[in-house]
Amino acid sequence: MTTGAEIRRLQGGWLERRSAEGYVLARRWPPSMDVSAATTMPDLRPSRLARQVRQDLWRALKSVKGFSPVVQIDFTAEGLTVTAGGRVEGRVPHGLESRIQEVLDDPARRLRWANCARRDR
Repeated sequence: MTTGAEIRRLQGGWLERRSAEGYVLARRWPPSMDVSAATTMPDLRPSRLARQVRQDLWRALKSVKGFSPVVQIDFTAEGLTVTAGGRVEGRVPHGLESRIQEVLDDPARRLRWANCARRDR
């Protein structure tokens, strides 16, 4: 991502960075992904999409000690590449990447995210 992009503090202590290349939402800066998974999505509003993904990721992984979610969205010619994951204090539990991928691949969540982040809203 562009280093010149401004980091902005959001309500609730979250931090975001918007640039021509994409969008990042994280609790701590600089963002760190000890574990991650990725998916593609159509062209949606990145800030809304990132918040929805972050919420579902947190709900699915809140029992993982020391987990701090990060959502990175990269703009592509085809739409968006969403990389979700985060920082884990200590050892990364076995199978955590698969659990993140399950969240990203869930059809009901994807539909809800797309409806929430549509550009015509």
